[in-house]
Amino acid sequence: MVYIASTAFNKSENTRFTEIDVERINIVEKDGTVKMIVTNVDRFPNGTDSINERETNTDRKKRSGMLFFNEDGIECGGFIYDGTKTENGHSAGLSLTYDQYDGDQVMQLLTQDVRKDDKRFVSSTLAFNDRPAKESQARTAEIINELQELRKKDPKAADIKQKEYEEQDLIGGVTRVMLGKSKSQNSGLFLFDDKGMPRAMFYVDKENNAKLDFFDDKGQTIASFPQKVN
Repeated sequence: MVYIASTAFNKSENTRFTEIDVERINIVEKDGTVKMIVTNVDRFPNGTDSINERETNTDRKKRSGMLFFNEDGIECGGFIYDGTKTENGHSAGLSLTYDQYDGDQVMQLLTQDVRKDDKRFVSSTLAFNDRPAKESQARTAEIINELQELRKKDPKAADIKQKEYEEQDLIGGVTRVMLGKSKSQNSGLFLFDDKGMPRAMFYVDKENNAKLDFFDDKGQTIASFPQKVN
């Protein structure tokens, strides 16, 4: 019996399942490095959890989905989603992201669907972001914690310190390109400068008017086509 049991678990061929129920699956390399996690809400890693001997995002909400990790064991993206009824409607969303190496999101496919009473808001976008060149996930977490504690004591000092870190290229990040439906319900292509200010938009507004707008570095409209006719 011992021989049969031991050989059964050492078969080279794949085991086939018709159906399987599982709360979480960890895809690992031979050395134990986690490369992907498929998980339900309850087992989603956050807080004091660590993956590949690295801390996870303590402020991240638990959601069902997948997390991806690179060859160095660093989180590099994920796919998460949720949806639930609320007191007056519902709230749902989906996010597929790819991270800069040892950093945060540089590409994101995002959908938000919120309904309250008889009003429903739906936004779906594909966004490309700039991230700080010197950022790292561990250092970013330290800086965020530092700023949060400082803000409790001296909000003005926290703002100054945050700007210093941004100038050092350690934290920050702005959206540069967005394609889809914006929060204002305009559908189109939206371009931003390296400060995150809108510079050009080609879109169809909620009244079905096609427009092309250009902006200066302060967000003021400098040209618009077609021009308004008085």
